[in-house]
Amino acid sequence: MSAPALSPTSGTSSSKAAAASTADSPTTASTAARPRIVIAGAGPAALALVRQLTRTPFAGAITVLSNRDDAPEELLELAVLPQVSVRFGQPASYIDAGNRLVTTADGMEFSYDELVIATGSAPAEAPVEGAARCLSYSTIDDAARLGDAVKDVTRVLGRRPLGILVGTGSAAGQAEAVLRSRGVRPVRTTVRPAAVVPTLAGSVLPASGIVFEDGSSMNGDLVILAEERIARDELAATAGLTTAPGGGIVIGQDFRTSAPGIWAIGDAAAYDGVRLGLLVASGSAASVCASQLLQATMGSPLAAAA
Repeated sequence: MSAPALSPTSGTSSSKAAAASTADSPTTASTAARPRIVIAGAGPAALALVRQLTRTPFAGAITVLSNRDDAPEELLELAVLPQVSVRFGQPASYIDAGNRLVTTADGMEFSYDELVIATGSAPAEAPVEGAARCLSYSTIDDAARLGDAVKDVTRVLGRRPLGILVGTGSAAGQAEAVLRSRGVRPVRTTVRPAAVVPTLAGSVLPASGIVFEDGSSMNGDLVILAEERIARDELAATAGLTTAPGGGIVIGQDFRTSAPGIWAIGDAAAYDGVRLGLLVASGSAASVCASQLLQATMGSPLAAAA
């Protein structure tokens, strides 16, 4: 199996928030006169794509329909860029693929020339009690963060750490490989724990063990959860897009979906049946997708004004 192509040939403060809120409306003449890219979602893949698009010759408007409950600094910084409009708390809820129109949960409508679905993924199950105390792995992007955490733990311990790895499937397999490459001795369990055991008060180390429903436990120097996630691909049904049996919007090597003018990136997408976040880093995917979008907007007629 090969991942999507990775060559260009195959996007805080109250003052920042105010700038974002006064950005171009979906029906202004300025946006109608230039190509429009709408991005549904505001996670790592979406933000990486916006950054990439602003570094290209793309001269159109970029609208981000945020499905997040928060407004991180990185998103606010993008919101003040001249060609970027971020709609906070207005997730996309319906796609009219024929008319190239997106409707948000609040009923606002946005016309687009190209639409990118980057709504991410969600945990398949409710969080394990105390999960916030331990490390997690869900995409390739987590490898560097996990490696940095292991380095810190190793420095504190002065020896190779013993890691408790929880999970099944591809994510757990990748996490185990990362841990071994960083010198961790991983002990893997496929049984979901009831809770994560915190370290002693004042300790600089993360969680050190897990407890199962039957009262048994496993202890180590750090705990890593690499549980399965489900693509947030509900928008696909509204546009009639093809989805993978295991979830995720089916894409080709160029990140195009089964409908003209609609693309998918990040964990909302699936390539060859595998969640994209497990195949390609968000930055690499964003770079290629931005190049494809640039070609599409330069070579296609603009959508009609909203």
